[in-house]
Amino acid sequence: MMSSGAGAGAGSLSYDRYCAEIGEQVGQLRAALVGADLSVTVPTCPEWTLGYLARHTGGALRWVERLVAARATEDIPEEDIPGIRGPEGDDPAALDAWLAETAGLARETLAAVSAETPVWTWAEPRNAGFWARRMTHEVAIHRADAAIAAGVAYEVAPEVAADAIDEWLEIVQFVQRTEPGDGAAGLRGAGRSIHLHATDAPAGLNAEWVIEFREDGFVWRRGHEKATVALRGPLTEVLLAFYRRRGLDGGGVEVLGERGLLEFWLERASFG
Repeated sequence: MMSSGAGAGAGSLSYDRYCAEIGEQVGQLRAALVGADLSVTVPTCPEWTLGYLARHTGGALRWVERLVAARATEDIPEEDIPGIRGPEGDDPAALDAWLAETAGLARETLAAVSAETPVWTWAEPRNAGFWARRMTHEVAIHRADAAIAAGVAYEVAPEVAADAIDEWLEIVQFVQRTEPGDGAAGLRGAGRSIHLHATDAPAGLNAEWVIEFREDGFVWRRGHEKATVALRGPLTEVLLAFYRRRGLDGGGVEVLGERGLLEFWLERASFG
């Protein structure tokens, strides 16, 4: 169900928070779908309708729930997962009920184990903690897709947004290291850097990142440093721009310095 060949670490939030956040994100996704035309094209995923996006997101959760419940040692095919495609027909109420049930199943199954519980994943760490974090951000970002398609507001908790940026950087770094044919392999070249700067981070949250290009790839860290190019704006807007959900010219963010380097990154950073 999910793209393979990417990976992330343990994350900056607690396992319990990730488990709870999955339910919170699905609840907000359901709210974004209320009254929306499920047949509209999702601008950020132009091959999908809004209804398909909802089914894709719920299906990913169903897949992960089965992996964790079974303590799987290998991938489980989609055809072996009950209810993965959602209800028959186009009834919005049935789709909403399926999403609610899906979120409940996922939360219950994840909460019944510890983060360290061994389970198959497509990268380290091979445990339930990987999936709790991955699904938190899977739903949070697809909720943004849904909000954009439905024309409703989108916000996400600052600490969740910051961890989503961390995870995206880890994923792209992993892809660069393990898939030499991917576009991420081109994200190299010493002497260049990108700075992400959230202008509205609450006290105590370091919401700045430095991505440093090297001859053998790139490294990243949280921090405030001068860079070749900077992407600045409210944290949610930085998140959406960095995940390629909003363009750089929409007014939500500003780009300072060599814009071409940031565009170079956005063109090549990929997930599977």
